[in-house]
Amino acid sequence: MSTHRHLEELIETMAILRGAQGCQWDREQDHLSLVAYLIEEVHELVDAIESDDREGMREELGDVLYQVLFHADIARVDDTDPFDIDDVARLVNDKMRRRHPHVFGDVRVDGVEDIKDNWQEIKRREKSNRTSVLDGVPRSLTGLARAQAAVTRAARIDQVPPQEDGTAPTEATAWGRWLLHQVAKAHAQGIDADQALRGALRDFEQRVADAQRPQP
Repeated sequence: MSTHRHLEELIETMAILRGAQGCQWDREQDHLSLVAYLIEEVHELVDAIESDDREGMREELGDVLYQVLFHADIARVDDTDPFDIDDVARLVNDKMRRRHPHVFGDVRVDGVEDIKDNWQEIKRREKSNRTSVLDGVPRSLTGLARAQAAVTRAARIDQVPPQEDGTAPTEATAWGRWLLHQVAKAHAQGIDADQALRGALRDFEQRVADAQRPQP
């Protein structure tokens, strides 16, 4: 017997909203029209996590979950390649079990580094059509977040050739290379530059807000 009654109720709510007697707006949405909402909800969840807002985390996790269910329900009635939330759960469950053979199999590991190495090797076999460690880095990421992801992945290979094209960079290009170098330096010190910048921005925003408050 399932112990996730509220999750099942939410799946049913989604089906009703997108059903014939449900909400016209919900029925008219497709995967592409929902992208902006998904991105916004994920960013709101990140804000709640990084500000340690427990109430906000509960709400924003729910909003992200709702977006996942929304996309799954749209896919459920697709004419050419239908799938539903159970298919999504099955696929990710199978993947997590494959990538944790030290838990669900007989692979022995000696610490976290072995676990990470196993994960990457299994992923490499699963994604054998990829020709670069940078394949799969989402192009929709912001510049800094994408740089962080690229630098992190590039660190898996022995050497990245230096930037040498024989031409003097423009000022904008020079700034871009400098910023990328700072991201790489932060990564080498175990720092996520994108996360660090968000933290600095929160502090900056608070100081700006404080400066605008009327003084007693």
